[in-house]
Amino acid sequence: MATAMNEEIAAPLLQKSFPCQDQSDYASSPIPQSPDYLENSPIEQVALTVPITDDPSLQTLTFRTWFLGALACVLLSFLNQFFWYRREPLSISSISAQIAVLPVGHLMAATLTDRVFFKDRKFEFTLNPGPFNVKEHVLVTIFANSGASNPYAIHIVSAVKIFYKKRMSFLVALLVVFTTQVLGFGWAGVFRRYLVEPAAMWWPQNLVQVSLFRALHEKEERAKGRLTRNQFFLIAFVCSFSYYVLPGYLFPALTSVSWLCWVFPTSILAHQLGSGLRGLGVGAIGFDWSSISAYLGSPLASPWFATVNIAAGFTIFMYIIVPIAYWLNLFKAKNFPIFSDGLFTSTGQNYNISAIIDSNFHIDMEAYEREGPLYLSTLFAMSYGVGFACLTATVVHVILFHGREILQLSKSAFQEKKMDVHTKLMRKYKQVPEWWFICILVVNIAATIFTCQYYNDQLQLPWWGVLLACFLAIFFTLPVGVIAATTNQTPALNVITEYIIGYIYPGYPVANICFKVYGYISMKQGITFLQDFKLGHYMKIPPRAMFIAQVGGTIIAAFAHLGTAWWLMDTVPDICDRELLPTGSPWTCPGDHVFYDASVIWGLIGPRRIFGDLGYYSTINWFFLAGAISPVLVWLAAKAFPNKPWIKLITMPVIFGAVVNMPPATAVNYTSWILIGFASGFIAYRYYRGWWSCHNYVLSGALDAGLAFMGVLLYLCLGMEHVSLSWWGSESDRCPLASCPTNPGIIVKGCPVF
Repeated sequence: MATAMNEEIAAPLLQKSFPCQDQSDYASSPIPQSPDYLENSPIEQVALTVPITDDPSLQTLTFRTWFLGALACVLLSFLNQFFWYRREPLSISSISAQIAVLPVGHLMAATLTDRVFFKDRKFEFTLNPGPFNVKEHVLVTIFANSGASNPYAIHIVSAVKIFYKKRMSFLVALLVVFTTQVLGFGWAGVFRRYLVEPAAMWWPQNLVQVSLFRALHEKEERAKGRLTRNQFFLIAFVCSFSYYVLPGYLFPALTSVSWLCWVFPTSILAHQLGSGLRGLGVGAIGFDWSSISAYLGSPLASPWFATVNIAAGFTIFMYIIVPIAYWLNLFKAKNFPIFSDGLFTSTGQNYNISAIIDSNFHIDMEAYEREGPLYLSTLFAMSYGVGFACLTATVVHVILFHGREILQLSKSAFQEKKMDVHTKLMRKYKQVPEWWFICILVVNIAATIFTCQYYNDQLQLPWWGVLLACFLAIFFTLPVGVIAATTNQTPALNVITEYIIGYIYPGYPVANICFKVYGYISMKQGITFLQDFKLGHYMKIPPRAMFIAQVGGTIIAAFAHLGTAWWLMDTVPDICDRELLPTGSPWTCPGDHVFYDASVIWGLIGPRRIFGDLGYYSTINWFFLAGAISPVLVWLAAKAFPNKPWIKLITMPVIFGAVVNMPPATAVNYTSWILIGFASGFIAYRYYRGWWSCHNYVLSGALDAGLAFMGVLLYLCLGMEHVSLSWWGSESDRCPLASCPTNPGIIVKGCPVF
């Protein structure tokens, strides 16, 4: 494999004293080969970023690792859960902790005693084994990663307690959160050999953190007239930190500059077209990094081919499918806003969900008949259709384009197989036995079945539902993992879990969302764990140390996230209730509203009454067929034109999956993301390769970190004291008519009647 790798790419290694290069050092011409170039990864971005050296003598699971890791995990869990309920959810990535813990680690190394406790015994240890090293730093970041991602299971708690106003005990909530997280860990262990060890599974997002680790730890010679990576990071961090005071407080309108609405302030059509937050976003652009990276991750970490696929998917959906459906008035589209996550009656009014729920938390059919069918906005309905297509496209794409590789990996699982340089280096360490993960998986599934059976009055999900959810999770982890590992995008397949349980077990909303969490979210959590495994793989962290850090971080994060959510639900008056909250309140919970809507659509009312033979949206099921056919067409085109390698880069799951986050994601989240992705992935990577290899991922980390620190500072200093500004720039978007219906006779407050 080494020979094959070097034939495919020979990239210069970034040694510890490797100075940042001028673009002329790389240019766009082939990189010259010489005897000095050693074996490296076949993925050029990896070869340019990840070192091929290792120091096995470095300490890993030290006292500093545990202390700083637990602290970072708790703080990130608290902050991310705290900001999750707000109108503009601020996601604080582990990169912030990665930066913040470094000086603390060095301080502990300088001040803690180096005394050895229980010397010459089995449990010998010291608080200070020497200088704070990069492997300790990586493990602290792995802890922090556990707190950086919000446990999706907390949506269940929010839906039941806040929206349905039903009872759920803290113990039941904790069991659901905990079993979901650990179930994902089991799936990750099962699929390590397919999604971590192969070089082709390169996980682009990890290169941001690898670059940052190197910038923070490696001594780099500064070329004359140029900046080292560390200096560049500090400058970019200060700029990001300082700038965020504008969109974060002084000038929120920068989040979405929708100039069409300013030019035509009384035109509904102009507002529908131009609104970046409630319309199609034509010409809208955002100057707020939190908005740009909110739903698709950092555009600087996206491979160019993935960015093109996302741009194509967004363009087709937003500027072809949705406008055609709306202006042809399909599904009574003009009775409702063109873009909304709301649930409506046929006359465009908000649907009264509480009126169709009986005392047993089940659908009241007589009340439902009185209220009438439930309707969705055009974009919401079409996004479900695209979700159907994404599901079938993912399975077919992976079978056609990666099926042979997966089969070969399966056959060679117990045989000696060729490995890339990073896998060879990792073979020096003791591996985590497969049976560790199997035991965790079996015990956790048993605990999940017990929880759902014993607390069935609160969770509604029967034992067979848990087993079916586990089957779906294990079936989809591999195809979704392949897409995530190669494109930096994770197809959202939650719709299939909602669809299946909604048909089999209709009328039980909590059962539906529990099934979704165990069937889809546990798989998504497994993908996150696999990404962490790959980060450890790149940074040469002993696998057993990674295992312990991930288990520890998972347990700590479950308690911290749920505790924060429970506290907010008990202390913030009318949290998530947009009608009762005071004007301008940030506690509007956009993500939880979409989750609640889905529980009504798929669980309470059921897919048969919406997308089935009894529903108004049954034709949307044709998207399943479209999704299955589309990868076949790409595969046939690639076979017919083998001299056109770009055809294989057309990734239909990414094209369809580009917009599955809409809503709550909005048009401006995409337009700005695509522009920056073009500047980084095409212009910088193609024409300024030296700058890109040294600074691209470092810039991404600096922007994330500066935003996070200023966001927290603004809230602590101004938000908690309710200090706000009110002027023209305080109102984002300024497109109030974008949410108005346009059918004659539909009356909605604040909108003209046609």
